[in-house]
Amino acid sequence: MIKILGIVGSPRAGGNTEILVNETLKAAAEEGANTELLRLCDKEIKPCDGCRACRKTRECWINDDFRPVFDKMVESDGIIIASPVYFSSATPQVKALIDRAGYLSIARGRVFENKVGGALVVARRAGQNFTFAELLFFFLHQGMIVPGSSYWNVAFGREPGEVLKDGEGIETARNFGKKMVWVIKRLKGLG
Repeated sequence: MIKILGIVGSPRAGGNTEILVNETLKAAAEEGANTELLRLCDKEIKPCDGCRACRKTRECWINDDFRPVFDKMVESDGIIIASPVYFSSATPQVKALIDRAGYLSIARGRVFENKVGGALVVARRAGQNFTFAELLFFFLHQGMIVPGSSYWNVAFGREPGEVLKDGEGIETARNFGKKMVWVIKRLKGLG
């Protein structure tokens, strides 16, 4: 069974970023994947303090909600990390997650290597390209396989639900979900 985890990095539940992730996961499920949506808005994930203790202990010493999220990432075949644009960047919740997950992955022997992953970004007006690239750098640094779609995985909307009016953005996200499953099936010898 193919498992894809969609991580919503918005501090607001039910917003445009979550809607976009849900569309992507629905498309992946239509292709046979088992999907899970995980919100960071109800989690406390503190920023990395750069102590590098994980290199010795293979654990992060910070006591918060990071560990269960990291474990779900490790267990998944595919990982989606989605963020709204906050001042031309990913949210602090997303940044804290990718910094700590990246360091811990390296400490454990690059546990995300050859998994399939990618980013989704929602913007009101601008900043989407930098935010998209910022998230892609995490996946590429971790040695993950990032499939393309029909365009950049970006959609536009400000008010809750407004992202659904961006037909091209929704279709791009859905295509990305399908492409993730296609790639994972081939990597696992299932297609």
